[in-house]
Amino acid sequence: MPADPALSVIIPHLDAPAALARCLHALAGQRDDGVAFDVIVVDNGSAQRPVAQCAAHPFVRLIDEPTPGPGPARNSGARLAATELLAFIDCDCIAQPGWIAAIASYLGAHPQTGAIGGDVGIERADPQHPTAIEAYESVYGYRFQLYIEQHHYTGSGNMAVRRAVFEQVGGFGGLQIAEDMDWGRRATALGVRIDYVPGMRITTPARDSFRQLARKWDRHIAHDYEKVSGLGGRLRWILRALALAASPLPETIRILRSDRISGARERWLAFVCLTRIRLYRSRRMLTLLVGGDGRALSDAWRGQG
Repeated sequence: MPADPALSVIIPHLDAPAALARCLHALAGQRDDGVAFDVIVVDNGSAQRPVAQCAAHPFVRLIDEPTPGPGPARNSGARLAATELLAFIDCDCIAQPGWIAAIASYLGAHPQTGAIGGDVGIERADPQHPTAIEAYESVYGYRFQLYIEQHHYTGSGNMAVRRAVFEQVGGFGGLQIAEDMDWGRRATALGVRIDYVPGMRITTPARDSFRQLARKWDRHIAHDYEKVSGLGGRLRWILRALALAASPLPETIRILRSDRISGARERWLAFVCLTRIRLYRSRRMLTLLVGGDGRALSDAWRGQG
């Protein structure tokens, strides 16, 4: 008889059946790595539920969460999981070989650690000819080590946590907040240790367009703007916006030193995209200050194509 699972992988899903199939296939390839696990896919209101994709794997359970947002979907999966370890991955991500084993091994060897996050790489449609967004996101898209070690949170697209810790901290928030940042900071305030585990590696596609990249930052800008109050807060917001506009040139050193891209072309593409998105972010910040609606900007990301 198969061993009872030691770990549950929770995957929120919304209208991405092909990506989900790839995600589940990669996890299926780790079934013989010595760690028993199951998977809970939480559909978040897809036009067509991914029944066939989940049924192809006997270790996968499909449930539904009607409340919009990946946070509520993850919470539903966590409530139904029967294991002491919970892992979270997004449906468009691919767990690299050894992902499950790295989670179980690290948490087993570090009982003082409550949650962990890992490395995220960018998949390229054409490995020899990356787009500007692929080059940029390879350097700047998912800097989990920075998030964990300096900002005390890990992205929920590549995260694992002890069940007892998750229950202590509480679930993820909804669409109105950056749910992974909020969860990590609540955890840190309670004394939970969050570690970076480089062997816990996933890959994910880059965003398809500059519009998608801009949507990501619209949400973060809106969340930050909701915290601005008073004259001092507005002045600090202006200074942040101006500093952001001036920041691409100093970042040249980081781009030149990065081992995630190679060659002059890739580094130039990364710099061009960095400059474009930071100027966009600066303009958005200043626009909000003179009459924008932060809540509307935060909510808009879900409904845009």
